[in-house]
Amino acid sequence: MIERNLERGLFASRWLLAPFYVGLVLALAGLLVKFVQELVHFVLTVFSAGESDVVLGVLTLIDLSLAGNLLLIVIFSGYENFVSKFDIGDHEDRPDWHGKVDFGALKMKLIASMVAISGIHLLKVFMGLPKFTEREIMWMTIIHLVFVITGVLLALMDKLSGQTSYEGTIGAGK
Repeated sequence: MIERNLERGLFASRWLLAPFYVGLVLALAGLLVKFVQELVHFVLTVFSAGESDVVLGVLTLIDLSLAGNLLLIVIFSGYENFVSKFDIGDHEDRPDWHGKVDFGALKMKLIASMVAISGIHLLKVFMGLPKFTEREIMWMTIIHLVFVITGVLLALMDKLSGQTSYEGTIGAGK
């Protein structure tokens, strides 16, 4: 009886993660506010801005969008993998990957998003070279390469262990 109650208590402790996911939803709302600010700034300055400023504005919007996508993936997958299944049935707007992303696939989606975000940030740095020192550019490039190498190594480890199925995830079967 003690063992059963202990196991029930441990199993119920997963609900301690729920506030983390609510906090991430609030972070997503904060990211939306920043996206709208950047979009308004972009729209108001697009006609007077130079070509590189327009490209930088677009890259900033893409960067924020990727960060939002990353947050949503973490919220959905983390909640469903560690707390509870969503009870939404076969809702017509349910993403194809929803309910199919295991921890290994979540890891790969996270690192792929981080590489994409880092790459966009580095591209923005390269477009505004005079604003940065050689040392700053070197460290940003090194950090990006660390993300890329980490992603490749994680994918290789998952492939070698054969534990992760990427079926039904973005890029599967290609």
